[in-house]
Amino acid sequence: MTARRGILSLIVAVLAIALTACAGLPTSGKVNYGLSTADTPDSEDVTFLLPDSPQPGATPEQIVEGFIRAGSGPGLGARWERAREFLTPDFADVWDPGAGVTVDVFEDRVYTEPSEGVVSLSLTAAATVDAKGMYERSALAAQTLPFELEQVDGEWRISAAFDGVVLDREQFPRVFHNYSLTYFDPSWQFLVPDTRWFPTTNAVREVAFRLVNDPRSEWLAESVVSAFPEGVEVLAVVPQAGNSYEIDLSVAALSADAATLDRMYTQLRSSLATAGVSDVELTVQSAPIDVDTVAVRSTRIQGAPLVLTEEGFGFLVGDELEPVQGISEGVQELAPVAVQLGADRTMAAARLAGGEVARIRDDATYDVIDSRAGLVDPSIDPFGMVWTVPRNQPSAVKVHLVDGLAPIDVVNAFPGATSVSSLTVSRDGTRVAAVVTAGGRTALWVAGVIRDADLVPIRLGDPIALSPVAGTGRGAAWLDDLSVGVLSGDSEGTTVLEQVVGGTSSTSSAPAGMVAIAGGTSLSSARLRADDGTLSVKRGTSWQPTATGVLVLATQQGSPE
Repeated sequence: MTARRGILSLIVAVLAIALTACAGLPTSGKVNYGLSTADTPDSEDVTFLLPDSPQPGATPEQIVEGFIRAGSGPGLGARWERAREFLTPDFADVWDPGAGVTVDVFEDRVYTEPSEGVVSLSLTAAATVDAKGMYERSALAAQTLPFELEQVDGEWRISAAFDGVVLDREQFPRVFHNYSLTYFDPSWQFLVPDTRWFPTTNAVREVAFRLVNDPRSEWLAESVVSAFPEGVEVLAVVPQAGNSYEIDLSVAALSADAATLDRMYTQLRSSLATAGVSDVELTVQSAPIDVDTVAVRSTRIQGAPLVLTEEGFGFLVGDELEPVQGISEGVQELAPVAVQLGADRTMAAARLAGGEVARIRDDATYDVIDSRAGLVDPSIDPFGMVWTVPRNQPSAVKVHLVDGLAPIDVVNAFPGATSVSSLTVSRDGTRVAAVVTAGGRTALWVAGVIRDADLVPIRLGDPIALSPVAGTGRGAAWLDDLSVGVLSGDSEGTTVLEQVVGGTSSTSSAPAGMVAIAGGTSLSSARLRADDGTLSVKRGTSWQPTATGVLVLATQQGSPE
């Protein structure tokens, strides 16, 4: 949609400048090493009750407890003015609530009696959010936070404490929400989300400023690109009618060419949409810039499941199979145990019954590309390159090029890991998710994919550990651009972990005997296949069987343009 055009009148320009300081207008209206996505508000239509002010005659413990409670009230501009009332005037001027969030377990809080003017809070941290809004799970670690107090006009006030706020795991998703800072992949074909957490009262401003003015997340920095040239900054975020915003950029933006400006606009528009913004206008010194969104490739998959049955390979629509031209014939001939179909459907990667990996082309031809022992299910990226790794050699990741040249060894693959049970590339090709074991513990890791000028993967960025995986990993799949699903099981049953990359997780029990997982659609986040061939989909919190006789549940890496 084309941005509004024309020259703003002097009156509107003056109003825009006056409103700059009000860019962040207020809105109205069981944790598994991370908060359940079900606990996250569906929108920012949340009304916050302002916490109580300090009461006359409050004891030091009551002042500290009231200060912690006041962390749930960010207020206008997310300055936590109510929380500052519990501080001495000097400390209130320097305390930085934006330094981060400690997400804790409310029931575990213990306040000590004051000793030499110090009150300590012992807590159990479940997660943290840093100053950039990046969420990191904690292994329920114990922490102690000291607070120094002194009297001001006969009342106790905090004179020294940590920067940031503490929110219990029930409050956190009511005060903070997850938003996506959107970048491009190196080919400029896909939009790539980077999840961040900001107070909902100031989300629009935070998203715009963090996207443009801050460096990219360290773990993803070399895997994505931004259209914003060096020197271009957001100077003001000005609300307009409805859910529209004017984003005023520095004068350096005028030096960018039309293609760059359009990409800048696309990044901002996509990012701000996650904060409920319906329209965006880019300006420089309040004068509109002529921009439009650029076309990008979708990562959505077809709604019908992709399966191999005794009748053949294809999309299961009702009781009928819709074949994939050329690919279906190759899959039927090879009878693999796992298949991943490329987005353009001209190529698929398959693990065969003998353990080797084959590449299948849309002319029904195929070739075996990796015969190493113990290979996990292969993955195929948007550029047709097939990724393989042996289960007991997690660092031995190879990428097999389309032209049949010698495979590329991917450097820095999962350092410290002793085994890998699943590896899957995101549909935009910028990230790899893997279920790995390191130090005797199994967990879901994600790492950025770093490519050369020809888009060939050369190494992985340092991985981030997301969530522990219970039992033995049986499969992993990207559910969408933001989330990874992991199927695992042990003698007690089958578990599905749904993990937002850079965010919270949830787990659910699944019927016994599930052996494969694939991404679903907006109606169902995931699909599962049981060892008896039953196909199930997630409906709400339960799994419902939808088909039988499925020999292989294939994963899809997108759909043709």
